[in-house]
Amino acid sequence: MRHRRTINHLGRKSADRKAMMANMASSLILHKRITTTKAKARALRSYVEPIITKSKDDSTHSRRDAFSYLENKNAVSELFREVAPRIASRPGGYTRILKMGNRIGDAAEMCIIELVDFNENMLAGEGAKAKATRRRRSPKKKTAEAAAAPVEATAAATDTAAGESAPEEETEAKE
Repeated sequence: MRHRRTINHLGRKSADRKAMMANMASSLILHKRITTTKAKARALRSYVEPIITKSKDDSTHSRRDAFSYLENKNAVSELFREVAPRIASRPGGYTRILKMGNRIGDAAEMCIIELVDFNENMLAGEGAKAKATRRRRSPKKKTAEAAAAPVEATAAATDTAAGESAPEEETEAKE
């Protein structure tokens, strides 16, 4: 049974897996999107997102910490110069996994993993929406006010409709 075994070993020994994750994370930061298998993409997501979170604080300690994971000087400088300022306001979820289908040779599930704030095509679509972020529950106060407003509007509409029909009934009664 595999109870509480959360890490995917990816068919590699520990040192090989760490080297592969460091190389894939460096490539993702430098190129902003890479194509890989679904299992590797999911493992890479859990590897790279804490590094990106640490990059929000541009200090010597966080740079050294990022370098210990990435082991690539160019990737660390790219992370702190270009990636960190664009994701500064995002509270997590820096990567997106897009499924592509199966690879021809071995039918492995392939996907693209990309940094969310660097996909120009999807950013253009979000500009049109400009939707505010939602939280789990909306406040009760606003819903009560919104419910009361239509009731008042309907009551006012029925009053005016009743007021208009009343003079007509009086003129008919006089005749």
